[in-house]
Amino acid sequence: MEHIYRLENPIQYYAWGSHTAIAALQRRSTPTEDPEAELWMGAHPKAPSQVLMGEEKHSLLALMQYESTKILGEDVDRRFTGRLPFLLKVLAAEKPLSIQAHPNLEQARTGYARENELGIPVDAWDRSYRDDNHKPELICAMTPFWALRGFRAYPSILFWMERLQIDALLEERKAFAASPDEEGLKAFYTALLTLPQERKEKALQEALRSAERLVGEEGEAGDIGRWILRLAADYPGDIGILSPALLHVVCLQPGQAMYLPDGELHAYLEGTGIEIMANSDNVLRGGLTVKHIDVPELLQVLRFTPTNIEVLQPHKTANSIEAIYHTPNEEFVLSVLELRDGARFHSPALRSAEILLCLQGRAEIKAHGQSEIRLQQGDAILIPADAPAYQVTGQATLYKATTPLS
Repeated sequence: MEHIYRLENPIQYYAWGSHTAIAALQRRSTPTEDPEAELWMGAHPKAPSQVLMGEEKHSLLALMQYESTKILGEDVDRRFTGRLPFLLKVLAAEKPLSIQAHPNLEQARTGYARENELGIPVDAWDRSYRDDNHKPELICAMTPFWALRGFRAYPSILFWMERLQIDALLEERKAFAASPDEEGLKAFYTALLTLPQERKEKALQEALRSAERLVGEEGEAGDIGRWILRLAADYPGDIGILSPALLHVVCLQPGQAMYLPDGELHAYLEGTGIEIMANSDNVLRGGLTVKHIDVPELLQVLRFTPTNIEVLQPHKTANSIEAIYHTPNEEFVLSVLELRDGARFHSPALRSAEILLCLQGRAEIKAHGQSEIRLQQGDAILIPADAPAYQVTGQATLYKATTPLS
């Protein structure tokens, strides 16, 4: 594995995906027949990338089984026991997707083992844990990217629930107001997700009437009202449409990012972004989806503490071409390379596996002992740790995913 290789990457087709975004990135005709939701670049068992070696294609997952040290380098190979630690994606949301959270590492291992013991196939519709890993993630906007993320402060939740004037939830609101803390929010949210059908229908009717009034207001009130109505149109009858009143409504501008740790409730609403995460597909859903919903397990993994929203900007390194999105994560780091006007990026000699995705423009990759590789928009390459130091030139924007060395 002493060369740089092109990658062929699988697309995931979900109902909320886009008919244009991923196809346009890959220079294919649009609109596509089916909604394309995610482009995966990595070695997850569900959908590994294919590594192009001459006339042959080899699964990156299969290569990891016997070439992991050459791909990852000794340090990362030892720390992550032969697994590629990260999964890189392009995520394209034309419609809102599920309200969800991800387990921590211990919860993932326990849940995965439990469902295995129950004999639930890994690819079964009603499976909650598809692997034994956690899934902290970073989303970086390619277009304006709307999301719900993290519980608001307790007084803020109470304020917006009051503005929505949902009499069907009066007793729950009173109980939360009497105990505006972590336990109070957990009890309130649990009651919300488990409302009897008749009360749920009444609550939704009242919320929609109030949301129509909020839409006419400026700022946050208007955003909350618009997204409640939008969610109700896409997922009628789902109590998750109240989420904009409980969670922060965030709009990332292109190039901005945010980091989501384990146990944090969120939903992506609209837009296209680069997403990187620990190598996992564990998602616990509470609503806004046609997929499997597991409310008891979601309530087990959620943290019911208010979230302070931190929007991340990339920080330039000493070479001024590469800028890094800093997170506390040990599995992955995402950076962006902006190549302009004859600039030349020189890689470090010591590094772990890298995946480079060309977002726009054209670039040339040169490494000793290998023919030049030319990249254009939508192309992705794998650079194993054993490959020689390389340089990149051109007029292009590239995103680089790798694992930090210890």
